[in-house]
Amino acid sequence: MTSRVRRMSSTIALVGRPNVGKSTLFNALTRTRDALVADLPGLTRDRRYGYVRIQERDVVAVDTGGLVNDGDPISRLISDQAALAVEESGVVVLVLDARAGLTGADQRIADRLRRSGKPILLAANKVDGLDETVATAEFHALGLGDPIPIAAVHRRGIGRITAALAGMLPQDDAKTAASRDDGIRVCIIGRPNTGKSTLVNRLVGDARVLAHDMPGTTRDSVEVPFEHRGRRYVLIDTAGIRRRSRVSETVEKFSIVKSLEAIADSDVAIVLLDAGTGLSDQDASLLGLVLDGGRAPVIAINKWDRAVGEARAALRADARRRFAFAPFCPVCRISALHETGLGELMRGVDTCHRSAFAKLAASSVTRALESAVEHMPPPLVRGRRIKLRYAHQGGSNPPVIVVHGNQTELVPASYRRYLAGRFRSAFALVGTPLRIEFRTGENPFKGRRNTLTPRQRRRRERLLRHAARRRR
Repeated sequence: MTSRVRRMSSTIALVGRPNVGKSTLFNALTRTRDALVADLPGLTRDRRYGYVRIQERDVVAVDTGGLVNDGDPISRLISDQAALAVEESGVVVLVLDARAGLTGADQRIADRLRRSGKPILLAANKVDGLDETVATAEFHALGLGDPIPIAAVHRRGIGRITAALAGMLPQDDAKTAASRDDGIRVCIIGRPNTGKSTLVNRLVGDARVLAHDMPGTTRDSVEVPFEHRGRRYVLIDTAGIRRRSRVSETVEKFSIVKSLEAIADSDVAIVLLDAGTGLSDQDASLLGLVLDGGRAPVIAINKWDRAVGEARAALRADARRRFAFAPFCPVCRISALHETGLGELMRGVDTCHRSAFAKLAASSVTRALESAVEHMPPPLVRGRRIKLRYAHQGGSNPPVIVVHGNQTELVPASYRRYLAGRFRSAFALVGTPLRIEFRTGENPFKGRRNTLTPRQRRRRERLLRHAARRRR
């Protein structure tokens, strides 16, 4: 079986001078507050990664420090980090300051990006309170197309940015995701030295990737096709991901973005833990990273043979506590070195894949919604009950259920979680995250007051006068 040709990178790099609002734009695109934001130049030094949802695709975004050339050693290191992000990216977003206007530093950065050969999108930030046409006029001198006016702090123009990015990202992402003719894509992620490469070699039955007990052996994501019980898979071995505070080597930071891309490019993710060193908060963060990326995780506790007696019971209790936010994810206990538990692991992968790509009939989804509402109606909002009328499937990997009704924008988070649990139970969805989208329809009675004929209005007025006399 031939392996798939490696695709172009679907990564977005945000670059620009210091203090132009790159981190603010990163937070607006990823809908998080992960990037530290303050009115202080040079606050961002290292690269920061997150996911951006663009037309049903999870794309990796990279926030970078300011590109400067003042001879300072720290500034040079920051610029090197930004250069690596540009090299890895598929599209570069050059963030400009509309209030400061076009500067010589902007022109030097634009020339540098032009030589990279990457598609470039101009984002003119901080246009709030300004005439957008006037504020962006001078940026046309860069010769990189029309700048998009935005106010990242207020989320103005973010939709235009994502729409433009959708047309610039490699389109083969969608084609390969639709076909998947090379089998189920399974990425293996975890902290360094948890046994990811050993697991790949044991599943494949060959020393396909380099495995060593020294952390950091794997630097890049490696794709390995194989067959198991007549079914085709592609294993993606990734570099170990450590806590951000412990990541210092430039090469390791380069490897992390490859791991994030591997998650976005997979169908199922195996989150590999180390029973020998115990579980940590970083393991829970990695599980959350997979769920945020919309992929179905299988939790695999490796080196289970090293835990004996009470240590095993303690590990089980610790896993239940740390992963309480994802009780729907299967947990497998394996030993990659001794090839135990691998059959259970692959069954978990198949179950998660089947759930992630489940096809749900609209009638069945609506019946499940009606049953959930009958068991627990939505709460009252300003004295009015939220009405959920019908539902249908809106996508897969992860499954998306679209619920129609009125006042759906007021559905609280607790009721969303309740509905997700009911849908999981109704359709036996294991491992995969579940996204619920609410849509409010038009009021069918809107405007009917003005459709009465003159005769009907006179009759209504007579009835109202008669009712008022009777009350007196």
